[in-house]
Amino acid sequence: MDANTALLAVVVVTALAFDFTNGFHDTANAMATSIATGALPPRAAVALSAVLNFAGAFLSLKVAATIATGIVDSGAITLTVVFAGLVGGLAWNLVTWYFGIPSSSSHALIGGVAGATLIAVGASAVKGAAIVSKVLIPAVLAPVFAALVATAGAFLVHRITRGTPGRVRERGFRVGQLCSASLVSLAHGTNDAQKTMGVITLALVADHAIAPDAGTPFWVILACAVTIALGTYTGGWRVIRTLGKGLTEIGPPQGFAAEGSSAAIIFAATHFGLPLSTTHVTGGSVVGAGLGRRLAGERSEVRWGLAGRMVVAWLVTLPAAALVGAAAWKGADAIGGTGGAAVVFAVTLLLAGGLYLAARREPVTHANVNAEWTGRLVPVKEPVG
Repeated sequence: MDANTALLAVVVVTALAFDFTNGFHDTANAMATSIATGALPPRAAVALSAVLNFAGAFLSLKVAATIATGIVDSGAITLTVVFAGLVGGLAWNLVTWYFGIPSSSSHALIGGVAGATLIAVGASAVKGAAIVSKVLIPAVLAPVFAALVATAGAFLVHRITRGTPGRVRERGFRVGQLCSASLVSLAHGTNDAQKTMGVITLALVADHAIAPDAGTPFWVILACAVTIALGTYTGGWRVIRTLGKGLTEIGPPQGFAAEGSSAAIIFAATHFGLPLSTTHVTGGSVVGAGLGRRLAGERSEVRWGLAGRMVVAWLVTLPAAALVGAAAWKGADAIGGTGGAAVVFAVTLLLAGGLYLAARREPVTHANVNAEWTGRLVPVKEPVG
């Protein structure tokens, strides 16, 4: 194996590692509300989401094409640049997972690739207008639209079913959530799985393994579909807890409205090839569902402090991942060749291992993810005896 092939292998492995974190980081987007309402047991929820994420990965390649050719100039990109961009996205996913912050894996990836490209090649290789039109504008509009749709949906379901006995209504909406949550998982697969496919395709183009207009090879599609499904099945319990229990108390009617809103907007974005942040959409939908419940005259509290911290994280994601991507390229370039990428990859593994061990000391698992929210991500342990 020559040095270039070895570097390409490192890039593909790093991309699949990012895809895995994308899976467990974004499980909350599809299943947090269904878990919070009790519509699905936690383990069953992540298993169902994994299967549908896998299936969704095969339904569309428009987002993959956008990532591969629409964000940076693929003709000016090297394997080291792609690798550094992936490290930027991967590192941000790991840090935000540890703190239970529902941030955007999509923006982390795009920011990492853009930052590495900017420092390695220059501003001319970054398609700024495309990033504004296909990433930044949807990032602002998507959560707003999702909140409005979910507010209207939650208000209507409460008013329409007001005369229905509480137990019958709760049971009916829990059944409905099986369908709406499944749609969100399928939609997530059609959008998020494509992003890693696009980056691996970009790497293959940079290595001249395929032509720029060749499209995404089937083995890339299959590998990304399997990896994101496995990541989803592990369950990103820390993020699930924040989104399902932290933002607002969710009942089955609000969960159904939030999931329906999210699925509709994500499917629309996939149709137009927009690498939308499913996290932004879901966050907006959950807040909107809480507001709709309140407008319908029922008690509901949106924890605006936590929502504000989430928005700050959303704003910081692109530049933070870009800085890490730029630093990763500098480090890899200073050492040089495959060895430079291997050293940076080893540092990333050390970061991942450290965060994993820290998370094990204060665990959030399927067993305590639905514990009462007290303002802390990690549930307070009840005294024994």
